Amino acid sequence: MAKFRKILHLDLDAFFCAVEEQLDPSLKGKKFAVGGSPDRRGVVATCSYAARKYGVHSAMPMSQAVRLCPDLLIVRNNHHQYSERSKEVMAIIHDLTPLVEQVSVDEAFMDVSDLPQSPEVIARQVQNEINQKTHLPCSLGAASNKLVAKIANNIGKKQRKTDSYPNAVTWIPDGQEAAFLAPLKVDELWGVGKKTAQTFEGMGIYTIGQLASYPPELLMNRFGKMGLDFHLHANGIDESPVNPDDAMPKSISQEITFDVDVTDEAVLRRTIRRQSEQVGFRLRKEKLTGSTVKIKIRWENFVTFVRQTKTEMPVSQDSLINKAAQDLFSEVWLADPRPVRLIGVGVTGIQEEEQQLSLFLPDTRKEDHLLKAVDDLRSKFGRQVLKRAADLDNQNSRDGD
Repeated sequence: MAKFRKILHLDLDAFFCAVEEQLDPSLKGKKFAVGGSPDRRGVVATCSYAARKYGVHSAMPMSQAVRLCPDLLIVRNNHHQYSERSKEVMAIIHDLTPLVEQVSVDEAFMDVSDLPQSPEVIARQVQNEINQKTHLPCSLGAASNKLVAKIANNIGKKQRKTDSYPNAVTWIPDGQEAAFLAPLKVDELWGVGKKTAQTFEGMGIYTIGQLASYPPELLMNRFGKMGLDFHLHANGIDESPVNPDDAMPKSISQEITFDVDVTDEAVLRRTIRRQSEQVGFRLRKEKLTGSTVKIKIRWENFVTFVRQTKTEMPVSQDSLINKAAQDLFSEVWLADPRPVRLIGVGVTGIQEEEQQLSLFLPDTRKEDHLLKAVDDLRSKFGRQVLKRAADLDNQNSRDGD
């Protein structure tokens, strides 16, 4: 007889806000948001529960948030503190089980199937330990799979009527997955975004229960393989494993949204070069390479293009990433040189670095040695310890304006 899985989904409640309140206790109970400036296209990273009553939410433009809540306090991101506090929390759950899949700085899945207690008891133990050791609020969903555990956590937090952090625990016992999901709106399901939800509504499907009872062959005719996934998920079936933290990333990328739309090609190319260096540094730090380089460009009208190219061999060198990215940019820019709102560089097709492939390329041997020295310095003293002369010249020119 197969053993039932016990999966927990952990979410640190309004994590950035909780950390900021610890750094500045005067923020407690106040309407505030963590994010960028409203006059520089800042976005709400997260906001306090007092601010949420006014309709403020994460990913909202800060300018819109201020219109909804005129006396909203804005706190700048404190990424170093968030990272350190996240590590404290993740260390706690790693002591419980090695099967931890960290999804983001404030979210993780745990497979606790080998522990004897019920999922609800384990979830409350985890919550209590995090509350006591870090003084951070957190909510957990518990179920037989990742899909239901996450949805349970989302619903449990919404149903917890409080003016402060929900700090909720929601358990869906094995065998009750489909019944739990049935009355929920269809957009609560993984993979169902706004457009897909509208498509379902056009088919007369408004709840997950209605989707669960819809003929799977008709869903497959409409959505292909995804149709079968919709059918299984709507019935509470999800076999995806909890992948431990050391699972290889699918991609590594770096992007920036400019404060003001950029039309200067030289500025865009310098940005691509710096981003290529940042991506290359992260690849080498993790001893990884990638086989595909891509660029992402968002125009002033929010239309977004992604272009990519396969490399001759897996790369992690700044120069090779930059060359591929610059060539892709040239194709797009020559065809349509309009104001750019966002630009980014990424590498996909990630794999472990087997050897220094560039040693077989005479032209890049010197760069290998140089990059190793630069990486060592930046690892010890930070990225700003070394800058290109061109960057310094540009900075001096701006300072002298």
